[in-house]
Amino acid sequence: MNETLTRVAVANYSKLPQRVGYTVTIGGHTIAIFKVTNGNVYAIENRSPHPKGGVLSEGLVSGEFVFCPVYDWKISLVDGKVQAPDEGQVQTYPVKVEGDTVYLLV
Repeated sequence: MNETLTRVAVANYSKLPQRVGYTVTIGGHTIAIFKVTNGNVYAIENRSPHPKGGVLSEGLVSGEFVFCPVYDWKISLVDGKVQAPDEGQVQTYPVKVEGDTVYLLV
């Protein structure tokens, strides 16, 4: 199956704070966007995979990881995988930065 991705402008790169989650909703999906200290921008599902959840945009960012604010699970912003000893994964979204505009590919 060949899926076509839609490019959606979601933020100005220069206005995104580092290490602080920014939330957007696209097509009923709430997505957390993070600009890390090296300047890279990542987008992930805004809900921890823990059965009781947790809003990831409110989590602490360290390097290319976010910590669930409820359960302190360490989640990779690169691939969405929860780090051991915990298990799980969140959806990630491709990000493109062109000029000062941040786009999500959904």
